[in-house]
Amino acid sequence: MLGQIAVGQSSSSPSGNRFFRYEVVGLRQSNETDKTEYQIRSSSSQFITVPYNRMNQEMQRLTRMGAKIVSIQPLTSSPE
Repeated sequence: MLGQIAVGQSSSSPSGNRFFRYEVVGLRQSNETDKTEYQIRSSSSQFITVPYNRMNQEMQRLTRMGAKIVSIQPLTSSPE
């Protein structure tokens, strides 16, 4: 999906299977974002999918990049 990134790896623990979606605004191209493989658009909200065990690191990274986290939503998986 456009603007969606999965960061980190899941583990066998229950928390490793939980993912959250950050809605982020204000990302702009900078020295920090130049290290990524993709261009940053600052014109709209972007959605980033993050595993539970990487939430704190991702919040810090987004803050360094000048972003503002608008909302955090848990993602639920459908039973198979």
